[in-house]
Amino acid sequence: MKKQIITGVLFAFSAALLVPSANAAVDEAAAKALAKSSDCFKCHAADKDKKGPSLKKIAAKYKGKADGEEKVLKFMTSAPMVKLDDGKEDKHAVVDSKDAAALKNLAGWILSQ
Repeated sequence: MKKQIITGVLFAFSAALLVPSANAAVDEAAAKALAKSSDCFKCHAADKDKKGPSLKKIAAKYKGKADGEEKVLKFMTSAPMVKLDDGKEDKHAVVDSKDAAALKNLAGWILSQ
């Protein structure tokens, strides 16, 4: 019984070390560089709407929701159709990275706005 408890505690501790915390620090410089190289700022700005919503609006919509990060990542990686402010629909651009950590960092930075 003791061995099972110790094994369970060690497993939980190990898993916690492998899964990044929701409060993990965001590398702002790397996120901005990826956003810039992927032309995110063509349609989005920090605090004003352009062709797409501001990053603050996106953060307000998804921040604190259980699936918020997942939804932001989906927009960045799956090129869904989105409705623009002028009423037209367009395919959302895909972020130029296959690095899961870099994408997660970018999503975290957006949600921190």
